[in-house]
Amino acid sequence: MSETTVIALSGGVGGAKMAQAIVENIEAPETLTVICNTADDFEHLGLHISPDLDSVMYRLGSLHDEERGWGRRNETWHCLEALGPLGGETWFQLGDKDLATHIERTRLLRTGATLSAVTARLCSSLGLGCSVVPMSDDSVRTQVNTDSGPLDFQHYFVRERCQPAVTGFQFRGIETAAISPPCIQALESEALELAVLCPSNPYVSMDPILGLTTFEDHLSALRQREVPVVAISPIIGGSALKGPAAKMMTELGLESTALNVAKHYSARSLITHFLIDPVDRNQQAAIADLGIEPIICPARLNTKPARTHIMEAILETL
Repeated sequence: MSETTVIALSGGVGGAKMAQAIVENIEAPETLTVICNTADDFEHLGLHISPDLDSVMYRLGSLHDEERGWGRRNETWHCLEALGPLGGETWFQLGDKDLATHIERTRLLRTGATLSAVTARLCSSLGLGCSVVPMSDDSVRTQVNTDSGPLDFQHYFVRERCQPAVTGFQFRGIETAAISPPCIQALESEALELAVLCPSNPYVSMDPILGLTTFEDHLSALRQREVPVVAISPIIGGSALKGPAAKMMTELGLESTALNVAKHYSARSLITHFLIDPVDRNQQAAIADLGIEPIICPARLNTKPARTHIMEAILETL
């Protein structure tokens, strides 16, 4: 396919699959920059954990565990097995190979390196052909407000297994966090031809990125340049592709539909196109009424032919 300069906004597993689809279907992978949510980052066992960055890096480096959907392939768990009897926290599953990433990231951050610089070094070590960058070098942390009280995101998502009912979200630090320099460079590139919002959770993966100061201004500038800004629905037939997005929508009083995801994005007036699965074709007209051009295409990313089909549909917007 044609050489196209692309940015992709990504959460974890779903975003990683979409990033893979882009890499597989553009002539020059080095023209892709994946901007990752870092509001899910947290400190655990004294280590800086960046779950979304790692999901993208591992998949693009062909190191991911396809069966589990997260972490590294052929993983072992000897450290956690020894940690448990010592009274250590084992609720967050850090495999032995995965630990190496967090140890090195934490070591480099403690020398004063930025998260952007550390991520670039890790990507180079893993042999990635494209750029994977954090949304910010500053700390932004997602708090999930629930009927059981406020929870840090990983406590809600992993420790509590998404069981508490969600009442809202807060992003601590977002008011003062700056967009990372490599992120700005990608957004302002005159060569940029396409922006993709991956099929990640719109509330806890996309909103932290979009909510950074001036980020909306950058995407608005892309629209003025007539650069397509294409979002892919994470909801198919009322169910989430991955994770708790559908459950969250229901608990927030919203019907779990692709249309309501489109409405969420249209409130910011940022996207030009919205890709939905054929099963949601009946929502096409309502999406068009939002001023967003719908794209109808099978939206699951589980096979290489499926990923190619999706990218063909997206590249037709150019």
